[in-house]
Amino acid sequence: MIGYTTLGVTDLARARAFYDAVLAPLGGKRALDYERSTYFGGSGRGALLGITLPFDGNAQSVGNGVMVALAASGPEQIHAVHAAAMAAGATCEGPPGDRGGGFYGAYFRDLDGNKLCVYKMS
Repeated sequence: MIGYTTLGVTDLARARAFYDAVLAPLGGKRALDYERSTYFGGSGRGALLGITLPFDGNAQSVGNGVMVALAASGPEQIHAVHAAAMAAGATCEGPPGDRGGGFYGAYFRDLDGNKLCVYKMS
């Protein structure tokens, strides 16, 4: 159902390096590169995650209540993504762990304050 989601960033080169590292444990790679944006996808080329400089020319801001959730294969992959995010300068919003109801996940904010979750439902 979702084709792609974009997150606003302030420094595209810095964000590209961050997401290259963070999405690698999920098999995420750059699918499309443009002057003002980059889109990442998996091998199946389903939904894409985009990072972009705001097209209206205004400053990037974080949407209150907005979060992108990245599906993982299991706890090992969740720990790897969270560790990659922390190593790349992310802020922890909740370490990997069982959240109950068959939901295992971790939360972090990227270098521009955008909130992400990496999770697995059993």
